[in-house]
Amino acid sequence: MKTQRRVLLSLLWIQICCLRVQMKVEQSPGVLTLQEGRNSSLICNYSISMTSVQWFQQNPDGRLISLFYIASGMQQKGRLKSTINSKERYSQLYIRDSQPGDSATYFCAVE
Repeated sequence: MKTQRRVLLSLLWIQICCLRVQMKVEQSPGVLTLQEGRNSSLICNYSISMTSVQWFQQNPDGRLISLFYIASGMQQKGRLKSTINSKERYSQLYIRDSQPGDSATYFCAVE
């Protein structure tokens, strides 16, 4: 419950922040179709310098899972990996060897 509350508060802070500084966050591709056994990736581009990026997975049942909170370099959890390039203002989420359980909505949040 605490983790979910922290995520919601972070997202609220991001929304308030974005209104003040006119930040633009774009994720590509907009729709990604995972094929079982294949590798895929998503890119999160942001328009101003930020301190960190969070990647989330929302399962079909609506459950929200925080995958990564990354401020520099690379992090890996099993078949998932996230990198950040603060200089070029993007983060990437890699999904290696996609499995049926990976079917979800993925999104990034920048702070």
